Amino acid sequence: MVTLDRLINVLGGYGARLVCAPHGRAVRLLGVAVHDAGEFGGADEVVLGVGVDSAEHVVSLVDRTQASVAVCRAEALGEDAVATANERGVALVLVDPAVSWGQVTGVVYGLVLDGRETEVGRGPTDLFALADSVAEAVAAPVTIEDQRSRVLAYSARQERADQARWQTILGRRVPEPVRRHLSERGVFTHLTQSDEPLFVPAEQDALLDGRMVAAVRAGHELLGSIWVETARPLGDAARAALTAAARTASLHMLRARASADLERQVESDLVIGLLEGVGDAPAAASQLGLSAEQFRVLAMRARSEPSSAAPLLLFERVTTGFGWSRPGRSALFADTVYTILPGGPDVSKVLSWVRSLDRELPDDVSLFVGVGGNAGLREVVASRREADESVAVHTDRGGPAVVYDDAWHEVLLRRLRHVAQVGRAPTRGPVVELRRHDAQRGTRYVETLRAWLECQGDLAAAAARLEVHPNTVRYRMRKLAEVTEVDLEDPNSRLAMIIELAVGEPSLD
Repeated sequence: MVTLDRLINVLGGYGARLVCAPHGRAVRLLGVAVHDAGEFGGADEVVLGVGVDSAEHVVSLVDRTQASVAVCRAEALGEDAVATANERGVALVLVDPAVSWGQVTGVVYGLVLDGRETEVGRGPTDLFALADSVAEAVAAPVTIEDQRSRVLAYSARQERADQARWQTILGRRVPEPVRRHLSERGVFTHLTQSDEPLFVPAEQDALLDGRMVAAVRAGHELLGSIWVETARPLGDAARAALTAAARTASLHMLRARASADLERQVESDLVIGLLEGVGDAPAAASQLGLSAEQFRVLAMRARSEPSSAAPLLLFERVTTGFGWSRPGRSALFADTVYTILPGGPDVSKVLSWVRSLDRELPDDVSLFVGVGGNAGLREVVASRREADESVAVHTDRGGPAVVYDDAWHEVLLRRLRHVAQVGRAPTRGPVVELRRHDAQRGTRYVETLRAWLECQGDLAAAAARLEVHPNTVRYRMRKLAEVTEVDLEDPNSRLAMIIELAVGEPSLD
């Protein structure tokens, strides 16, 4: 079910803002009406104020509509429009005039209508039909790509495509050497600045025949591009067809994005329910397409200075996947992305997936990953908790992803340190007395005791760890026993001192 909150979250990316919401953001939306077609909208609908170009017209529309939400394009609204909307109980959304009504319509229809029956994993089939129609109009093979040069669709006319085109289609993205070549030629700079189609001459070293490319844009935002393989610049008729196709593609991309946003929301809700143990776990797993018997939960955090958008970038990469399929299901909660992957005793496939994900992220983004223990469907709550604690260890120490199976002892010590910090730590006892003595006298009794305990009373091993003579260890152990009572014969006493030493300071290793 699509709500006003979801509509605002998506339209917000195109310069829209919520002016007022008399009944809150949880209002459900079931239909779309277009004012320019003589409709004023009914209950639970969004009315698009096409042709409403003044504050007075907004007041008139809001006063006559029965819709739950009215969407208008304007720089600003007067107080009368806001007051009328509040009085009538109509939520008012203001869209940046730089975004065309066609694009706004694509997003709203994509969310409210298509979104009602969205299934996780649906592909951009409309773009393939568009690619075929463009190829027919320009008599040349076509690809449609997103802003990161990933292939969204391609036409059927690829028999004579060059090697770079085949590599692009098979790899589902433009090969990095080709992308680098195009960037050096200023192609991507042109796409960000101009809607005018650009001819890119052939380059044999890059295995690239000639190309004609046009930007696909929504307002000021570059969504992607359409590429036509051609040895020479297109004629006027074909160029006009390419420009028109770019406008049409923007609607398809916006609708696909809106559907993807809704799919991510549905997926996130189901995943969070599993991770928190809420609801019917088998039913949620079935909806998510998780058919394995064993799972592992991954907790992932991305850091990039000075940007704070790294978690969103990570979530987009994880939910987009590599190509058009992905093994896990994910949710973004605060600054952590959680992914449920098929599990098992062997964690190598999970770590391989993490490495692939890391390669997909920009070089300035650092990825921290904790992998929870192997779990059945009803145990993913525990695996999520282990993943949280493991990613905290990874954030502290760096290196490869931390797997709970291998780092349970570090996790346990972190738990004990946390208890010591928030609880009442001992204020007396042998370890406390020795720490006080070291601070006052400059002795090294605490580290000597710890080395002796960790080496299980082996003087030679403790001396090697401390880089002193065994006689020095023997002397210090005798002297520290004069400072406080240390019962080295009682195993419970030794265990308690080891725990207090481990919790209170980092390891000597």
